[in-house]
Parts: sequence; structure tokens; C-alpha cells
Amino acid sequence: MKLHKGDKVLVTAGKDRGREGVVEKVWADKSRVLIPGVNQYKKHRKAQGEKQPGEILTLSRPLPVGNVALVCQKCKQPTRVGYRIINDKKVRICRKCDQNI
Repeated sequence: MKLHKGDKVLVTAGKDRGREGVVEKVWADKSRVLIPGVNQYKKHRKAQGEKQPGEILTLSRPLPVGNVALVCQKCKQPTRVGYRIINDKKVRICRKCDQNI
């Protein structure tokens, strides 16, 4: 997985195209990422007796990894991610400015 928790990303497809956010959670097996405040949906919850009244919740749903692009910290542009081996360690690099991420 080329995206990690804490990465700043730009949404490139879907109803939230153009919005930026920070990755909160990654599901590598499903190729999805959760970005708070992006891809939000309403969920109507029924009342649970007298304990809890009914309510409408706003939830963020995961996005496919193919619909987001990593924003490079150095050049501040959405970019693809590459890899380079440095001192026997695999490091992510920006494909536009060729700097370590």
C-alpha cells in the first residue's frame, strides 16, 4: 500500500473531487482509505426505547485508493508514489520532485 496513516491526500474522483484531507485509517486488503470530512453520508438511527432518541448521524465512508492522490510535502502537488532502496531500506519518493516522502 502506497498510502499510510497521516498522509495528506487530494480526492481526484467522485462527489468530493478537489477536497483535501489526512488519511485516518487504511484498509490494505480492501484498497480503501478513510478521510474524515470526505465522502460523508447520513444515517438515520431509530429510537431505542426511552434510553436513546432517534437521530440522524453523519458518517464518513472509506474511499477507494484509486480515487485519491498523495500530496507531496515538498512540492505541494498531487503526485504518484515511487520507491527507492536507500541503505537497505525501502523509501517512498515523489514522482514529480524526486524527493523522499
